[in-house]
Amino acid sequence: MTRLYDTAPMTEQNAEAPLDVRRRRLLFRATHRGTHENDLLVGGYVSRRIAGLSESDLDALETILERPDPDLADWLSGRRPIPPDCDSPLLRAMRDAAGA
Repeated sequence: MTRLYDTAPMTEQNAEAPLDVRRRRLLFRATHRGTHENDLLVGGYVSRRIAGLSESDLDALETILERPDPDLADWLSGRRPIPPDCDSPLLRAMRDAAGA
């Protein structure tokens, strides 16, 4: 049986368990955006790279995931440039990976 939540007590061996939970939650949010296009653009990028993202990258990803789907789709596809107030290295990397 698969458990949704890890209820094991924190020890030195599983000290990164909260980060793992965070990664799983971010991956779910990235792959369940509400539009198929963003599921592919955002979710595809995140699913390939989530294991290697640093904590600061995860913070940046949380910010990106707060953006509306139409904006993300336009920025990642290259239909519109990323506005300066939303620009980040992670968002640019997502756009570049999407081939825009």
